[in-house]
Amino acid sequence: MHGIITNIQRFSLHDGPGIRTTVFLKGCNLRCFWCHNPEDMNPQPEIQFFPERCIACAACVDACPNCAHRFEDDRHLYHRERCDACGSCIETCYAGGLVRVGEEKSVDEVMAEVRADQPFYTSSGGGVTLSGGEPLLQIDFAYAILDRCRGEGIHTAIETAANFTWERVAAILPVVDLIMMDIKLMDSARHRQATGAPNERILANAARLGYEPQPIIVRTPIIPGVNDNVDEVCAIAEFVAHMPNLCYYELLPYHPMAQSKYMSLGLSYKAQPLATPSTAQMVELADAARECGVPVRVG
Repeated sequence: MHGIITNIQRFSLHDGPGIRTTVFLKGCNLRCFWCHNPEDMNPQPEIQFFPERCIACAACVDACPNCAHRFEDDRHLYHRERCDACGSCIETCYAGGLVRVGEEKSVDEVMAEVRADQPFYTSSGGGVTLSGGEPLLQIDFAYAILDRCRGEGIHTAIETAANFTWERVAAILPVVDLIMMDIKLMDSARHRQATGAPNERILANAARLGYEPQPIIVRTPIIPGVNDNVDEVCAIAEFVAHMPNLCYYELLPYHPMAQSKYMSLGLSYKAQPLATPSTAQMVELADAARECGVPVRVG
């Protein structure tokens, strides 16, 4: 069993309880314009280009079979439309100006890295979290990893938007100990505008997940101009207040940290003009959500 991942982040403290190893699976079926992990949106391997690192050795020009690289007036021009992400250029770029994002790994290879942190899981109550992107796009691979973890006594968690049929969501539950789910907006038209997809299926799955045996953490990224007001947050808080297995409702302030990632992938960063919500604003939103009867945390 193989899948495509972008990163295995060890000693993670924000993706579930305790010290965790977070495995980022590549591919997502939403297109949130503020996404902090644009390298995880495309399900296929890609090449990141960092022109500021280029030393103009031009080795990539000779290495590329598709003529995707050329130099003009000492400027490195990367024609992404010609690139098939074969990686030939990366092998010659010792300066790190070209970086492959997305690597095929087997379950055994992932588990070898997971086991290296097992003493930390035991001492902290941590475990393994699958994130992305959207792990359920690679559900067979995700299931195989979590099943192996459960078999070795490692706590498992998954971060998902659950924008799938219920059958696909339900299929992963037997190997999951904790669900972390995003709910960004309650209005479907506004959700489509912000993420590229409606939310009826997401909310229907959330309602069903709220009655499953696994505890659930519901998260809302607070995005200026999208959902950074009391009405939007309270609408979500009232919805999740009916979940018997809710651990808490978490509000995550937007941070403009991903601009360089978008540029390296040839993507436009539409959230660039946005500012991080103030501490006072986050406190106001958290207090309003608590009044709806849910425990709240601010990330």
